[in-house]
Amino acid sequence: MAITEIEATARPRAGKGAARAVRREGNIPAVIYGDKKEPETIAISYLVMAKLLGQGGFLSQVFDIKVDGKLHRVLPRDVQFHPVKDTPIHVDFQRVPGDGRIRVSVAVQFLNEENCPGLKRGGVLNIVRHEIEVLSPAEAIPSHFEIDLSASEIGDSIHISAVTLPQNVTPTITDRDFTVATISGSASARSDADGSAAEGEDGAGSEEKTED
Repeated sequence: MAITEIEATARPRAGKGAARAVRREGNIPAVIYGDKKEPETIAISYLVMAKLLGQGGFLSQVFDIKVDGKLHRVLPRDVQFHPVKDTPIHVDFQRVPGDGRIRVSVAVQFLNEENCPGLKRGGVLNIVRHEIEVLSPAEAIPSHFEIDLSASEIGDSIHISAVTLPQNVTPTITDRDFTVATISGSASARSDADGSAAEGEDGAGSEEKTED
């Protein structure tokens, strides 16, 4: 996977006054931190940052930031925006650890809600975790995880074990098979679902008896 390189300049001073000066020059103040090293304050061209943000998926991409000829492999952790203009005013970058694996939260997407038996019978999808925190290779962070609801009934719980994770991607919670979502419903809806299943079984039995 190709990693985008970002040119940056060192910003020796921190603080609100120094940050405003950086913005007046057409740049965005930023900081690189983590991996047990001292934070480094930097400045990045506003035009470069605006273009990267406009491409989408900024917070789940790894970048190489070049500062005074030295490369820093980083993952964006936070972007602060102007409260009125909605333009970026500061960016936080975390260094990628030496082992290349990083802790990151990945969004969950639910598929086939329109075909879910439990939802068709009046059930409700209760999302326990909209995101799942995992340890992932920095250069292969999943854009999202998918959960198929096409066979889910009222009363079902969907656990992390039902989510297909890419190779070398592991949940940070390892001591239990935690719940990601449930299909809940009223007692009457659950009874209707059980009754439909029972009727189907009775019907099958009657047909077998008639054939005899």
